[in-house]
Amino acid sequence: MKTEEAMNDQALREHLLYLLRGGGAHIDFEKLIADFPLAAINRKVAPVPYTPWHVLEHMRIAQSDILEFSRNAAHVSPAWPEGYWPAPEAEADEAAWLGSIAAFRADLAAMIQLLEDPATDLFARIPHGTGQTVLREALLVADHNAYHLGVLATLKRLLTETDS
Repeated sequence: MKTEEAMNDQALREHLLYLLRGGGAHIDFEKLIADFPLAAINRKVAPVPYTPWHVLEHMRIAQSDILEFSRNAAHVSPAWPEGYWPAPEAEADEAAWLGSIAAFRADLAAMIQLLEDPATDLFARIPHGTGQTVLREALLVADHNAYHLGVLATLKRLLTETDS
């Protein structure tokens, strides 16, 4: 028979996984990206200073940093804030866009795996951190992804409306 603590731990993990997979009121990454117009990935909508690819690449970099911080004491984070965004003039071709998507998916899957592992103590302080826990880092990934998926959805809408 499971203890109440074990049941609560499992329930918390399920809630976190639901968030990371785009559940509830969150935008689903796969649905948003599936029909994203390739012709729009390098376009800007005034006064927004970045393109859809910049946002996607920012999401990838931030998520990768959070994942690696959570599991690798030797990880060195990029410089803030410039290391978390591509250069303002940088553009992506189809291969770079698809590469960003693939890397984002892989890192999200790795974060999900970390949470699914019952040996991962969600509440233990990350030894090389300053008080962070895997729980905090998982929530940070979910929050950050949700925010920027909203930005991507808005850019997609604005860019496709201008094409109509």
